[in-house]
Amino acid sequence: MPGKLTAKGQATRSRIVEGAAAVLREKGVVAATLDDIMARTGTSKSQLFHYFPSGKDELLVAVAQFEADRVLEDQQPYLGRLDSWESWEQWRDVVIERYEAQGDQCPLGSLFHQVGRSTPGARAIVIELLRRWQESLAAGIRALQATGALPAELDVDVRAAALLAAIQGGVSILLSTGRSTHLRAALDQGIADLRHVGRAAA
Repeated sequence: MPGKLTAKGQATRSRIVEGAAAVLREKGVVAATLDDIMARTGTSKSQLFHYFPSGKDELLVAVAQFEADRVLEDQQPYLGRLDSWESWEQWRDVVIERYEAQGDQCPLGSLFHQVGRSTPGARAIVIELLRRWQESLAAGIRALQATGALPAELDVDVRAAALLAAIQGGVSILLSTGRSTHLRAALDQGIADLRHVGRAAA
């Protein structure tokens, strides 16, 4: 991408990325073409390559970042305020609703399959997504510790990592089977385990 963009240039680039994301969700990563994206976003080929000089792969990585951000945004505001058991249950419902609506088609997974996780920036996107997600869960556990709902000696980082791993396992099974049973079980059991620790310490 060229040097620092103006506000207008950044807005144009964002419009292209969001339009490309919509096209890829509708047509799939393999079937979608640059012509489809240009038609959807009202941009010319020269304009597209101005913002994404390396072409489709560079654009796909940008869309992958957009989709990764969207994973966390779709969990808000609940993911950002896990300070009560009620909030944890609301967050659980939002996560299940999101992935059930997505079904067995994962835009982010399809993008990484197309560009390859070894593509510069691709692996970093996954690492950063999981880091932010785990940190949000850890912040929620610490919020419960602050209210006395969980014991202070609880290993927050281990609990957050285990819960995130369980969620990802449930999502993987959903993508393979189209069924959310395991994702529901992972979330329900993870929250139930936390509540059990809180009751045992009371």
